[in-house]
Amino acid sequence: MTRKRPPGEGSIYQRKDGLWVGAITIGYTPRGNPRRKVVYGRTRQEVARKLAELQVLHHKGLLSEPSQITVREWAEDWLRRKASEVRPRTLESYRYHLTRALPSLKDPQAHDPLGRMRLQAVQPLHVRRHLDGLKLTPHAMKNVRWLLHSLFEDALRMEVIHRNPVAPIRVKGPPRKTPGRTLQPEEARALLAALDAHPSPLALALRLMLTCGLRRGEALGLRWEDVDLEEGVLRVRRAWAKVGGRGVISEPKTSSGYRTVPIPPTTLERLRAYRESVQGLSEEEVRASWLFPGRDPSQPVHPDAPDHLLRRLLSRLGLPQVRVHDLRHTYGSLLLANGAPVELVAERMGHANPNITLGIYRHLLEEERRGWVLDIG
Repeated sequence: MTRKRPPGEGSIYQRKDGLWVGAITIGYTPRGNPRRKVVYGRTRQEVARKLAELQVLHHKGLLSEPSQITVREWAEDWLRRKASEVRPRTLESYRYHLTRALPSLKDPQAHDPLGRMRLQAVQPLHVRRHLDGLKLTPHAMKNVRWLLHSLFEDALRMEVIHRNPVAPIRVKGPPRKTPGRTLQPEEARALLAALDAHPSPLALALRLMLTCGLRRGEALGLRWEDVDLEEGVLRVRRAWAKVGGRGVISEPKTSSGYRTVPIPPTTLERLRAYRESVQGLSEEEVRASWLFPGRDPSQPVHPDAPDHLLRRLLSRLGLPQVRVHDLRHTYGSLLLANGAPVELVAERMGHANPNITLGIYRHLLEEERRGWVLDIG
């Protein structure tokens, strides 16, 4: 007869031959099947005592049974799961950095002692020695350590391992990240004038990055239905990113990336004129079309195209080179320099929270704070 026990404490029953049996779930296999431990005894009390002892060992992480799954195999499973959770470009970055630590992910024949180890056999010392042998920059090392920690943490949650061997490992991180060079106001005005004089629609895409704070992929991912020329706003709903050398549509980086951004009057005038130049399509077809189509109008222009145009224009103007992404940083810097609240700048730029904005523009805000001095004699 089986008597119910509290959840997690296992079950006890008596067989027809009189022997008592107890069973407890101690985890799950890599494929999600429950892993059970069974004990036997002549009395119910004996089996209950054995189950209680197993519970203590289980909570101490001492009951994990050997599994043949390797670190490389678990990493492949982890990447497959992540494919449905993150953007394609993020997944590509995950695979790239993990491959630097586990080369057998790319080439099964590659020398990869950590990747070939059983997942449950990996100890902190193995991870420490493996990372010490990698010739990576501090930034790459930090990414590798974070990814290894994440995939072992996933195995820990699934109760395939009883502790994360990467948790005690520390690596030296890169210096605090600061924005690239931003344009001074007079440089921004000179660039805007050059953009207005350039016949390519890509010049307008660069103007949107500079005057609306859009990321490159967000500007190239705009359809006409996202632009309200009457209200003077645009809505960021998607991004056109380069993955594996080609463009791929993806969602914004975070939920805050979905946002409505006001369009400055001068840029709005340029957009209205550009809209009038779109001919030969019905209103419905125009709304569904890309603002900046490529040679194949069913897709936006190649993600690298704005970079090439910006380099040519800056060279022609005699201005120092900046990245396309620095146009967005220029927008944020100029907003803050003109007294815009950090919360507003974070909202306009699609940051998940104002702390991200503070981290990026801390140097600028510190300069601004130095100007606030109270001299009461």
